[in-house]
Amino acid sequence: MRVRLGAVYLVLLLLVLAALEVPLAIRLAGRDTQRLVADRLADATRFATLAEPALRDTDTAELASELTRYDDVYHVGAVVVDQDAHQVVSSRPDLRLDDDALRQARRALEGREASEDGTVWPWRTDPLVVAVPVGRGGEVIGAVVTVSPVRTNANGVGSSWGILAGGGLVVLFAGIVAAWSLARWTLRPVAELDSAAHELAAGDLTVRVPAADGPPELRRLGTAFNEMAATVADSLERQRSFVSHASHQLRNPLTALRLRVEDLGIDLTEPQAIEGHRLAVEETERLGEVLDSLLALARAERGKFDLTDFDAGETAWARVLAWQPVAAKKDITLRYVRPPRPLRARAVRNAIDQALDALIDNAVKFSGPGTTVTVRPGADDNGVALHVIDNGPGLTEEQREQATERFWRAPDAQNVEGSGLGLPIVAVLVDASAGRFDLLPNEPSGLHARVWFPRAL
Repeated sequence: MRVRLGAVYLVLLLLVLAALEVPLAIRLAGRDTQRLVADRLADATRFATLAEPALRDTDTAELASELTRYDDVYHVGAVVVDQDAHQVVSSRPDLRLDDDALRQARRALEGREASEDGTVWPWRTDPLVVAVPVGRGGEVIGAVVTVSPVRTNANGVGSSWGILAGGGLVVLFAGIVAAWSLARWTLRPVAELDSAAHELAAGDLTVRVPAADGPPELRRLGTAFNEMAATVADSLERQRSFVSHASHQLRNPLTALRLRVEDLGIDLTEPQAIEGHRLAVEETERLGEVLDSLLALARAERGKFDLTDFDAGETAWARVLAWQPVAAKKDITLRYVRPPRPLRARAVRNAIDQALDALIDNAVKFSGPGTTVTVRPGADDNGVALHVIDNGPGLTEEQREQATERFWRAPDAQNVEGSGLGLPIVAVLVDASAGRFDLLPNEPSGLHARVWFPRAL
């Protein structure tokens, strides 16, 4: 945008320079032409004064000498013609008037001064012809014609234009510098707002923009953005604080409730009552899991994390060992593919453990009996990737996009135990570790969960 705005300023400057310099250049050429014509008319008038007695007395020796000296000094040809436009005297023996010069001579024989109307431009090559009548008392007896080369004058006009163009280039260069500086000053707040908006959208609620530079309108916009960012940050902080405090406050009453519900089952004897008691205990356990997940998510979102180096392969192996009994009870094969060399990753403390726990838990819950869940660490894209792959039913593309939303459950998994917060916690921890979290389809069926962490320094 800075280039486009600078280009607009530059075009406007070029138009202003053209509006000023083109008329000035034309005026300079016209002024020099008028000066040249005036000089030649003055010279021709002086020769007409000398030619009048010479033509009457037919004694042209002195006139010829004067014309020759004039030609030698100024390199301007001069010719005197009689009433019939025949050459009588010339400054050079080989000087002959062409059709244009004869036309000007005939106009002078009509009793008026004659000169070409054309301007001496830098590219002009044809001479300037001036003619004045010779006579006395209203009687015209001849005419004096001067033929002036214009190369010197054309070069002078070209030099003036060159100086004018040089001045214009200096102004243009200064204008480019000024336009670039003005565009940068104008758009700096816009660039800062753009960067801050992207950072805010990425989750950095501390980002602010300096509101002291730029045009007043953009300064006000920067101030409004800062106020909006502060409001959003405060609102999210209040929300997270509420979730955290509410979870803490509910934890103890829920524990007491569970103990009392369990005590109620001691004296139950009827099968229907025992089944209802069991369902009530399971419901309190599920509610406890939800509260624990809410607390974990609140801590993950509010935390200021330091990154630590870990051996991703060893961590993954430890989690596989921990989950193998759970998988075996559900007739699921939990397989580990050991990497050929140690894989050191940089992540938030416990991020790899919690991410693998959530991903393996989901795979074991939803892949179904007789399936296989594979955990495979590997080096990938200047970092370390942990792959958790199952060959269960998997998720559709739309479901994969929704899976990291809080409390989201697949339509066919509404009755499966869980809080619906496992993958959102993974996304928060991976993002805090400057990593990436992707849910991909597995071929021919199943889900491929991939978490990527930067390589250890």
